[in-house]
Amino acid sequence: MDRKIGINLIRKYSINFNPLKRPKKSIQFIIIHYTGMKKEIHAIKRLCNFKSQVSSHYFIKNNGEVLSIVPDLYEAWHAGKSSWREYNSLNKNSIGIEINNPGHKNGYKNFSIKQITSLEKLLKFLTKKYRIKPINILGHSDIAPSRKIDPGEKFPWYRLSKKNLCHWHSLDQKELIQKRNIMINSSEKMEFLKNLYRLGYCKIRGIKNSQNSKLLTLAFQRRFRQNKVNGIIDKECLFISQNL
Repeated sequence: MDRKIGINLIRKYSINFNPLKRPKKSIQFIIIHYTGMKKEIHAIKRLCNFKSQVSSHYFIKNNGEVLSIVPDLYEAWHAGKSSWREYNSLNKNSIGIEINNPGHKNGYKNFSIKQITSLEKLLKFLTKKYRIKPINILGHSDIAPSRKIDPGEKFPWYRLSKKNLCHWHSLDQKELIQKRNIMINSSEKMEFLKNLYRLGYCKIRGIKNSQNSKLLTLAFQRRFRQNKVNGIIDKECLFISQNL
């Protein structure tokens, strides 16, 4: 038991990281992922296999145990091509946390209570140590909406927000549901996208505007409107974006 964090922390290092040590103040974000693999042991091996060229700082097992894979002050390879606000290639400015889950292609399931309890303790420790703001705790799909959909719509962002461990809106769910499926005009759709850009989402280069709009909307919904992810901007999405 690591007394500072209050969780079972096991050292299992990967060689997949940038050997140049980074300054503590460069760590501005925490990025949450799911593994997307059928078996936990295979996910761990992949993060530690030099041939995979991927890693993370932490790995949360099904039973809540946490593996320390790359030390915080070294750049792990978890975010890939990514952007948020003025930041690009977020590996250099973030800590990556992988949570074991088969993902959408392998029978996506709810994250276990033990996993989320450990995650909350880990986030509390990391946010305090590196002074990371709740608004800078993000999902992989937030920073790479054209490539990634994890941690997905079953990830409990709302629960984390109640403990000030991520950003969330302050709207009443009963009022919001009444605005669902109410279509909006083109100027309101533009306002919605502008709100996303202000929040931190970045326009995806090299694709048509319609595809950019859909991918950003899907990422937004997986994060902030999780019980209906369809890529369509309606009045509910607009209201949430205005509140955020």
